[in-house]
This record gives sequence, structure tokens and C-alpha cells, in this order.
Amino acid sequence: MAGIAVAAVDPDGEAIRIEVRCTPSGAACPGCGTWTERVHSSYLRFPADLPSGGRRVVLSLRVRRFACANTSCPRRTFAEQVPGLTRRHSRTTERLRSAMGTIGLALAGRAGARLARHIGIATSRSTLLRRVMERPDPPTTQPRAVGVDDFALRRGHVYGTVVIDAETHQVLDLLPERDTETLAPWLARHPGIEVICRDRSGAYADASTTAAPQAMQVADRFHLWQNLVNAAEKTVAAHRRCLRDLPPVVPAPEPEWETPAEPDQEDDEPTGKFAERARAHHALVHELLGQGMGLREVARHLGWGRHTVQRYARAARWQDMIKGHKRPRVSKLDPFKGYLEMRWAETNGRVTVLTLHQELAERGFRGSYSTVCEWIRRTLPAVDSAPPAPAPPSIRKVTGWLTRHPATFDQEEQLARKAVLARCPKLEKAAALVSSFAEMLTTLDGARLTEWITDAMRAGLPGISSFAVGLESDFDAVTAGLTTHWNSGPVEGAVKIKMLKRQMFGRAGFPLLRIL
Repeated sequence: MAGIAVAAVDPDGEAIRIEVRCTPSGAACPGCGTWTERVHSSYLRFPADLPSGGRRVVLSLRVRRFACANTSCPRRTFAEQVPGLTRRHSRTTERLRSAMGTIGLALAGRAGARLARHIGIATSRSTLLRRVMERPDPPTTQPRAVGVDDFALRRGHVYGTVVIDAETHQVLDLLPERDTETLAPWLARHPGIEVICRDRSGAYADASTTAAPQAMQVADRFHLWQNLVNAAEKTVAAHRRCLRDLPPVVPAPEPEWETPAEPDQEDDEPTGKFAERARAHHALVHELLGQGMGLREVARHLGWGRHTVQRYARAARWQDMIKGHKRPRVSKLDPFKGYLEMRWAETNGRVTVLTLHQELAERGFRGSYSTVCEWIRRTLPAVDSAPPAPAPPSIRKVTGWLTRHPATFDQEEQLARKAVLARCPKLEKAAALVSSFAEMLTTLDGARLTEWITDAMRAGLPGISSFAVGLESDFDAVTAGLTTHWNSGPVEGAVKIKMLKRQMFGRAGFPLLRIL
């Protein structure tokens, strides 16, 4: 480097020590700029440099302190600095600081500190983050199309705005708020913007109209569909009475396949694929153990986990490996179950559980009331009582029937959807409007938007009609979203702000996120 000379190199020890001195005859005062060659004193600085061969490098730099020749300068003395090598109050060289900043930017704190120690840089995760914060802002470009969206710095409380290049998908800037006053100045500093992809936020729309009137605003299709789904849910909620007393949906019965039982199989033995697999695995493990193999050896031979082999080895019968196949537990109620069944049949199920519990107590039962109540509820269904009517479908489920693609329905859902639409003509109209809008959105046929808005407003549906009014107020942006290929997908998918915040364990505040 210019301005320094190497006097000696000592490679012995854990670190390489290099003695360096400055060669200029004088220096300019940082206060007044006066050149001086009057040396006041000198001292040694030991800034750490980039490692060499995995070993630390320490410079022994002889620094001179000069006396300022300008008597009116408030600085009486000053220490010389080597441009590109040192800075005031720094214990590292400039190139080491730059390398640490690059490592921290690529790997963050903890992982970067591990890599730095491996290549011979003694540092901590906090120091790496400070070096990242010292890096200058990336060079700004003049984008042609941008996408804007909000992100949560603290969910539900603090939100910011992210701006990306819609063509290259690179993050251009992070803004601390999500309002018009924050976005408008940024857009005004970039007059070459021609396209702005945004959601339905009124703040972003006002900022785009005010600061970038020359740009075409594009409402994102994902947010349009999300708004329509919310509107459809409000429509279904307003007609929830139509969902009551629907005719029961009876799907076509599926063919039943009976598996003949094995002659030697007990009546209470479990059946099915898992039972057959448990039977075979249990026999295999016990066969290998019978040959003298240990548990670890069996596990390596079969490629199983040691604990899995251990469970099969400890099971005396293969039925014990079936989850839920347990022997019936002895209960205090067992001697009295016959009496309960007889009393239940005599009264045709019209006797109270409290009365039965009192009768059992007179006969020696010492169990609780809940034991009797639970056994009766589970074992003795009500006699001569009609089964309860099925619960009506929820608002969210019906909303899904209106907004999902018909190809995703099974037979039962198709019948249920048909029954709901047949009972409520308003919901049938809502389903037609949702399907029509979905077709416009997928085929980019925005020319039909005016007709759709007119039909939706005439329908008088709570939710969907209000959604149509909102589309009319943002007509140009919605039309551009339904006719052009621009969208905010890159903003949603390419920005990894949430991942960065999780990696930083809460230390990624707004200034650090902006650098990253």
C-alpha cells in the first residue's frame, strides 16, 4: 500500500507480526486542513489484519502525532491515519472490516462467526452484525416496474413497506411505515417508474396517484381474489337462515368388500394391513432373536431403529403391538350392568341417570355418578327417540363451496352444494358471480369487468355488491390487473424478511433488515 513501509516480519508464534511504519513526511490536519511536518510524538498501534494461511496477522504500526501549524485551529495535535488501512479508534484494518461485513451479510451472526474462526478471524456474532450495519446502502437503480407491499416488523402493531423491482425481483428499499407519507417521497425520487404493482390498500393507491401519476397502477390478482372470498363469506353469513333444515345428503353407497376371517383367528383379533404387517414383523424379530442375535444387530440387519426392534422384542404377542388393542379393564360397574340394561328396557329409556345411580348405591355400588352416566351414554342409546338432526354446514364451508374450483369437490360436497343453491336463490346468484369473476381472473379477460360490476351491484348481495363498489372506485388498477401480466407475486414470494427475522432471533430491527 502507498504511504507505508514494512520494516520486519516475525512469523513465529500463533500470530504473524508485521512491523510497519508510515513514509509520508507530514500530514494534513483533519480540523483545518493545514499541512504540517512537525512531529509531536509517536506510538504503536496493533490493528488486526486479514489472516494468512489460517493464522492471525497483527500489524505493529508506528504512528506519529503531529502538531498543527495553524495557531487558530482548535486541534493542537492529531494522529496520522493511513487511507485504506486504518481509521480512528479501530483495532482492525479496513480490509478486515470489509471481509467481516461480507461474511456477516452472507451468513448472519452465528454461522458467520463459526466460519470466521475456521479461517483465522477472531470475532463474535455481535461484531459481525456491527460490521454489516457499517456497510453503505446498495447502489440505487432506476426501475421501470416496481411492486410494493407491507410486512410486519411486529405483527399486529408495527408494519413497514417493501419495494422490489418487478422485473428482476430484487429488493430496492425498505420503508419504516406503510402510509402515503412514507411511500410518496420514495416514488417521487424515481421518476422513471412506469408500472406500480400493489394490493388494494388505499394508502398505496394515494401515494402512487400523488407521486407517480405517469405510472400505471396494477391491482394484484391474488388480493382481488382474497377480497372476493371475504365478500362471499359476508354474503353467506347474511343468508345463514337458508342453511337450516337442509334435506339430508345421501351419497351413493360404496361397495363393501368382506375379507374372510382365518380359521385359527380369534374373534377379537385386529384385522387389516397394519395388523398383518405387525404379525410379520413380530415373527421376524423373534426369529432373529432366537438365532442368537442382539437387539442392535437385529436393528442393523433390518435397517430399523433400535427402539422399534426393542418394542417388538418385548411384546409377547403380536396383538400387543396394535394401538388400541387392549384387554378390557375391570370396572366397579361390571356386576351391575345387567341390572342397568334391565331397568333401561323396562322404562323405555325414560329413567334418569340420577335415579339409576341411587338404585345402584342401595345395591352396593360405590362408584361415581359420572361412571354410570358415561357407560349409559356410550352403551345404551335412547330408546324410541329420533336421531338428532344433522348440524347445518358452517358459513366457512359454504363459502368454500362457492369459491373453490368444481374439480376439487367430491360426490358428497357436490350434492351438498347443489342442495344449498337450490334452497337459496341469492346464494345461487352469488355462486354465478364468483365463477364469472374467477374466469375473468384466470383468462385475463378484464374487458368484461364493467358488465360484472353492473350485475353484482344489481344483485343486492351483502358483501359482493360492496366489493363491486370498491372495484368501481379503483377501476383502472383492477382492469390493469385483469388484463396485464404484472402482479405482486414476486413481492410475496421473493422477499425473505420473515426468514431473516427468525434467523436473527429478534435482533433484526429495521436498520439491519434494510442493509440485508
